[in-house]
Amino acid sequence: MEAKSQRQTAQDGALSLLNVAIEAVNLAKEVSSITPAKAVFGSVSVLLAMIRVRFLQFSDDIPQAYV
Repeated sequence: MEAKSQRQTAQDGALSLLNVAIEAVNLAKEVSSITPAKAVFGSVSVLLAMIRVRFLQFSDDIPQAYV
């Protein structure tokens, strides 16, 4: 039981870090005045958001898409 709560805490921490990273990249995109950099920051933000969604789907032992 305790192992499951520790795993949940680790997952919550990982999701929190992903959210912070996404916000930081979005802020960098807004602040940047170089057009190619804005495109890169936008792509990285989308990629991190996709990772976050996949992480949420597979955060339990059973994929959420099949539940």
